[in-house]
Amino acid sequence: MGKINVLSFAVANLIAAGEVVDRPASVIKELMENAIDAGSRHITVEIRNGGVTFMRVADDGCGISAEDLPVSIRRHATSKIREADDLDGILTLGFRGEALAAIAAVSDLRIITRTADAPYGSLLVSHGGEVQEITEQGAPVGTTVIVENLFANVPARRKFLKKDVSEAIAVSTYVEKIALSRPDIAIRLIVDGNMRLDTAGDGKVESAMYAVFGREFVGKMIPVKGGGEGVSVSGFIGRPDHVRPKRNYENFFINGRYINCRTAAAALEQAYTSFIPPEKFPCCVLYIEVNPAAVDVNVHPAKLEVKFSNEKPVFEAVYYAVRTALESDSTRPAMQIKQATQNAVNAFVPVEDGKRESLASRQISISVAPTTKPQAPVKDTPKPFERMSAAAYQERFAPTDRLSASIPFRRDNEKPMDQGFAVSIPVNGKPTPVPVAKPDAVLDPVESTHPAEQKIVAQPVEPEATVEEAPKPQEAEQVQAAAPWRIVGEVFRSYIVVECGEKMLLIDKHAAHERVLFERLRANMKARKEVTQILLIPMVLSLSREDADTLALYKAEVEAVGFAFTAAEQSISVSEIPEGLSPNAAGELLQTLAHQLSNGTGNAALSREIIFEKALYQGACKAAIKAGKDYPPEYIEWLCQQLQNIPDITVCPHGRPVAMELTHAYIDHQFKRS
Repeated sequence: MGKINVLSFAVANLIAAGEVVDRPASVIKELMENAIDAGSRHITVEIRNGGVTFMRVADDGCGISAEDLPVSIRRHATSKIREADDLDGILTLGFRGEALAAIAAVSDLRIITRTADAPYGSLLVSHGGEVQEITEQGAPVGTTVIVENLFANVPARRKFLKKDVSEAIAVSTYVEKIALSRPDIAIRLIVDGNMRLDTAGDGKVESAMYAVFGREFVGKMIPVKGGGEGVSVSGFIGRPDHVRPKRNYENFFINGRYINCRTAAAALEQAYTSFIPPEKFPCCVLYIEVNPAAVDVNVHPAKLEVKFSNEKPVFEAVYYAVRTALESDSTRPAMQIKQATQNAVNAFVPVEDGKRESLASRQISISVAPTTKPQAPVKDTPKPFERMSAAAYQERFAPTDRLSASIPFRRDNEKPMDQGFAVSIPVNGKPTPVPVAKPDAVLDPVESTHPAEQKIVAQPVEPEATVEEAPKPQEAEQVQAAAPWRIVGEVFRSYIVVECGEKMLLIDKHAAHERVLFERLRANMKARKEVTQILLIPMVLSLSREDADTLALYKAEVEAVGFAFTAAEQSISVSEIPEGLSPNAAGELLQTLAHQLSNGTGNAALSREIIFEKALYQGACKAAIKAGKDYPPEYIEWLCQQLQNIPDITVCPHGRPVAMELTHAYIDHQFKRS
């Protein structure tokens, strides 16, 4: 007797259902995708007991005709495609014709539907995939699908479900993703009789994010728009001070479909290099539009992954769009003042105890504090500084500029600071002159053979040694006359207090100086010509066959960043490496490139740039002025000048904030002066 059995239709249906339906959340996902494909403008989702006992998805789409209703729950029955060629450009969320069949096979199913041209609706009742009855019934235009007793006929699968609360969270997560993917559809979610989500459906991404994440989340997002080579990217990304410990707030939508996209995630996270700490992950809601013919959506049972014909355009479009948005954003984080409790020590409390309750009711988040309208400029009002982006700042300074000569030191016959700047810092309640301290170390990018070598010239620099670099008295007067800011003082020998228009800035002097130095070093690095180092003895790297084949395939791209190598079956022989890299670092870079290129999560030029930038972090950190130490007023003035000239410097290379701000209106509000 043979050992190969032909499974019955019922058993085959149960196995197929396991690939599509593994928990209530997957049922909701499939039903909502069908509702969206039907052209719905309003979708209501309701679950009870985590969706195990009851699920309902109602829409106002085109509906299902009475003759199509019994066919709809058969396997591979769909209205989305007809021929094999239709798979080359799928524009709908569903297309396999397995959703209703898989759901019906493992539950009790009811479908109530009506088309716009039908005088009445239809009701289908199914148990375990078998149609029990089809009757006429009054119904609005659209479709309502009710799923009860999930996995009742498959108890072995039901025991693997989690608690009702966990299943409800999973359902909420899927509904939120779909709500973000289609902000033009009003979506409601009801869990055990309570409204959990209600989107406006006005087509605005901000409205959908507000309904899903809340006001504070939306207030920390910045818009993104870019693209190239047939790929367009739009949406929102989080500011550098808006990060998470996990990737669960990274949302990518490709042609309207929520996708776990490794290529886009890698591009996003590499774009945030030098903006956030390495152990944190950014937030985003990004919409990527690609030619449907270049995307294969039929590579995952739950359609949560796609495959691109070429990942490089997608990676570069996301990377440059996000990087451009980050470098052009000049929003500084607002200083958070929490409401004090009665037992708090050294806390901020109002003077009048009798009005604590009214003040508490009037306190609002700093991020949405009222701002005063700018007054009309007076004829004699000095013009503000010319503001530029970090990219423009890099272009302005030639690579031969010496960092030690860029700080305007004081002349012998000049005052420490002109009017409007503090010349002393109160210590213990009494003004004390600021001692003229020598910088600990100055980073010299010119004498270093390459910025990545991180050479630190630890030389005390006397102000008199660079007097010729100081601005002329007339130029200094013009600069100070044009300044719309004023240094108030320094606290704890670490933070500079600056009055800037209608805002008060609290600047971390070490973080600010570190970022300024880093931008200068990066400009020097980009201005240098690509130079390679020839190895006396070629370096042989043992790689997997896949990595060696990948490097051989992308040999031109890898050699363009400074490598020269020959590939064998499971190794490569490297004869040249980029200048400034040690052989060990070059070997690690090649292995990283092989992995990224094979997965479509990077390219050679960007990977090399990121590695060199990480090397500059340490150099900038060591050369920057230190917190807790006194420095001449000229240093502080020069540093504040740089932050005013380059407003988009908001974080240090390690992701820490450079400055925080409080608005004049908010301070007045706290003191009840508004």
